[in-house]
Amino acid sequence: MENGVYPLSEGTYTIAGDHIFVPFDMETDNIRDRPASLLVEIQPFLVVTDTDKIIIDPGLGLSLADGRLHIYHLLERYGVQPEDITKVLLSHLHLDHAGGVVHQVIENGRWTWVPSFPKATYYWQETEWEYAFQKGNPSYPLERLEAMRAKATHHVLKGESRIDHYIEASICGGHTPSHQYFLIHTKKEKYFYGGDVVPQFSQMQRKFVAKYDFDGKRSAELRIMFTERAILENWTCMFFHDLRKPYCKVKMQEGMVMSVD
Repeated sequence: MENGVYPLSEGTYTIAGDHIFVPFDMETDNIRDRPASLLVEIQPFLVVTDTDKIIIDPGLGLSLADGRLHIYHLLERYGVQPEDITKVLLSHLHLDHAGGVVHQVIENGRWTWVPSFPKATYYWQETEWEYAFQKGNPSYPLERLEAMRAKATHHVLKGESRIDHYIEASICGGHTPSHQYFLIHTKKEKYFYGGDVVPQFSQMQRKFVAKYDFDGKRSAELRIMFTERAILENWTCMFFHDLRKPYCKVKMQEGMVMSVD
């Protein structure tokens, strides 16, 4: 399998103040029928490097009719099995990004949570974990997170870190107090993932402050900084919530931020 970025879309959804993700069919549904709702893609990523097969933010953890996780079917399209995944990187622990860290199976006649990627090491920020459990926010799937910590191989990050020397993990804040971004350095490419600080390519093109962020002003400042670095350093950027452009490089053209397809 070639090194690179492989999007793993779980589909399109709307979300409103109730924090419930409702499936949205682009051909039959009308966003006007869902007032005060955001329209988003739920799009985990597989990143393949010389040494790893990495899942970034494994999504909602949805199962299909056959009972298997949707993300398993998506991985199989690329010839990848769950046991092949070596690392799971978590930008933050909201349900839509971390719901897929574990799934349920029947053991000894009872349903139990098990790691979705049994041979992977899971990485998250310690202060993001603490915030999730202190806050009591419905956006956090606490039962699943507890099962992940109890049963998955994991490494809890404490601030700016290097994972195996080539993955940069740094707290940036903005969307949540300890939201982190990842910059994966390979021999040929730099892969950037900004999570919900830069969830869509269009957010690199315009300046705004989002009400859904913990610190909207901070997120707005970060988007400008990340965009400038992406252009200067030729990053490939991944966008978890983008309906049309899961990843791309960016450039400045006639004063506008444009994608390099």
